[in-house]
Amino acid sequence: MRHLRARVLKAGFKAHATLYERSGGLLGAWMGLPMLLLTVTGRKSGEARSTPLVYFEDCGRYVVVGSDGAARRDPQWWKNLQVDPRARVRVGRRTFDAVASLAEGEERARLWERCGSVNPMWPRYQARTERQLPVVILTPV
Repeated sequence: MRHLRARVLKAGFKAHATLYERSGGLLGAWMGLPMLLLTVTGRKSGEARSTPLVYFEDCGRYVVVGSDGAARRDPQWWKNLQVDPRARVRVGRRTFDAVASLAEGEERARLWERCGSVNPMWPRYQARTERQLPVVILTPV
């Protein structure tokens, strides 16, 4: 049953990414939440992988959270960024290259305080998993 749920979610994310791309970023919000499209290089396949993610801006950077619905493991996009931190980001019609980094210490604490007001599900997901959800900063280059 868990594998079926994972396949359905993967298909849903792929459809959402396609909708986001084809609409020029106009049809991308999920339940009113701001969305960006993150494209990374697969660490095993070497192929481009796109994932729609809720985000917020901080000092000209874009912040996303690796919640993966409170899964026990980090999301694949974050695992890929740990191998190669270069990414392509699409926010609406604007596309740019970025470098990903993990927010740590005081910076993570400051950003995490904002997370609940951006996406109320992030604190709920954190409460449902033992891992610390990665707060990832995407800095345009």
